[in-house]
Amino acid sequence: MAQYFISGPLRSVLAFLVVLGVLVFFHELGHYLAARWRGVHVEAFSIGFGRKLFAWTDHLGTEWRVAWLPLGGFVKLHGQERPEDATPEARAAWIAGRTFHEKPVLSRAIVVAAGPLANFLLAIVLFTLLFAFAGRPVVEPVVGEVMASSAAASAGIVKGDRILAIDGAPITRFDDIQRIVAAHPDSKLEVTLSRDGATRTLGVTTGSRLAAGSKIGLLGIAGGTIRYEPLSLAAAAGAGVEETWRVLVETVSGVWQMITGRIGTDDLGGPLRIAQLSGQVAAQGTASLISFIAVLSVNLGLINLLPIPVLDGGHLLFYLAEAVLRRPIPPRAQEYGFRAGFALLVGLFVFATWNDLSHLGAFHWITRLIG
Repeated sequence: MAQYFISGPLRSVLAFLVVLGVLVFFHELGHYLAARWRGVHVEAFSIGFGRKLFAWTDHLGTEWRVAWLPLGGFVKLHGQERPEDATPEARAAWIAGRTFHEKPVLSRAIVVAAGPLANFLLAIVLFTLLFAFAGRPVVEPVVGEVMASSAAASAGIVKGDRILAIDGAPITRFDDIQRIVAAHPDSKLEVTLSRDGATRTLGVTTGSRLAAGSKIGLLGIAGGTIRYEPLSLAAAAGAGVEETWRVLVETVSGVWQMITGRIGTDDLGGPLRIAQLSGQVAAQGTASLISFIAVLSVNLGLINLLPIPVLDGGHLLFYLAEAVLRRPIPPRAQEYGFRAGFALLVGLFVFATWNDLSHLGAFHWITRLIG
């Protein structure tokens, strides 16, 4: 117990700083490189908020900072504010042709969208490196767990069985089982498996559940054996794109199911949960930590693309409206939008932190303390 309180929290903090630092750096680097490409001067590139711990200025006049509050970062673009919002002194210091506000709407949209796109690219690169050097993880078609009262349990499938074929279709990985069973809800299937060196065939009647308004089949087993499939660099790059897309689709699906009430919001976590998971994943090794960063990078990119003012997606929504209407959104409308977006983000942060504290047992501990 003493070792946990000494090493566990410290490991979580250090892993959290590494994870968040990598994600924020590449997100802001996307904005920075796009701004340079579109001819916008970048005044500052900051990792963290608040007072500077240290900083240096490069030959282009950009100040690179590391600040004491490591919960994000920002890129300060030259002339990002509108002329009517700037002081006379600020307007006098603007460099003609290098300010953000005077660029065409397409250039501004590219600079804003480059942050989330950099997160998606980072995920692809990390998955590619993992698959190229460590191999792509493949769940073997071996039963690791059988759910009680499930279709598999009723048919006599037991832990350790290797599924060889379903209705004659060969099975090489656990994903094949999920794909075939999901397409056959409430159906009778012939499952060929290997047990103790002998091959046998069992008849299984699948269960079902509703997902996105349609039935999908259920077998009631979980995989438990993982092998790592070596890939060439080219194959790993393709697999990295596929894995990034899969994580993106699953994340969008999960968010949509939360919005529509199909699943609960108990798993919605914030910085405390990420810190806890960072420590747990870091304890499993470098490969697990890299995979965790890649998944979080996809999530960060997606979150920033949500059409909420204050986020990148909100800015892109305003730019889309400007392109369609051929004039900027009125300043008052933008102000109200940013206020509403900020209030929504604060509410989500408070709710996620409440969930984090609940999962960490803080409220239970307080209740016991008071009692």
